[in-house]
Amino acid sequence: MTLHLLLLLNFAVAACLTGLIWTVQVVHYPSFGLVPTAAWPAFHAAHTRRMSYVVLAPMVLELGLAGWLAWAGRTALPGGAGWWNLGLVVLIWSATFFISVPFHNRLEQGFDYVAIDGLTRTNWLRTLAWTVRAGLLGWLLV
Repeated sequence: MTLHLLLLLNFAVAACLTGLIWTVQVVHYPSFGLVPTAAWPAFHAAHTRRMSYVVLAPMVLELGLAGWLAWAGRTALPGGAGWWNLGLVVLIWSATFFISVPFHNRLEQGFDYVAIDGLTRTNWLRTLAWTVRAGLLGWLLV
């Protein structure tokens, strides 16, 4: 695979996930507080199950493509951009599994406004990291 195609694939996945995380950040997570307490358990279970279908495969693909780009572009990309790109993916995965997942586990126990607020506030880290990643890849493509 050419470096240009690898960059393009990385950008496509990053752009998709960036759009998704902005939707989650601005629309979805703030809406959690509007769910009636009695409906919360079913809502959160459905959210978690359905969101997993949407994000799991693209995130795994993203990790593989970012690793491949870091290695393939180690001498061709300026300023270690491939490694910075991979670092952003590692940051996103770390924030997902060490911050977001624990908040979701807490919300699995029942409606908790403090956990919803914490999830929404801390999700800015992933939102900004994905945005920077898409910008970096777009810049590399240009």
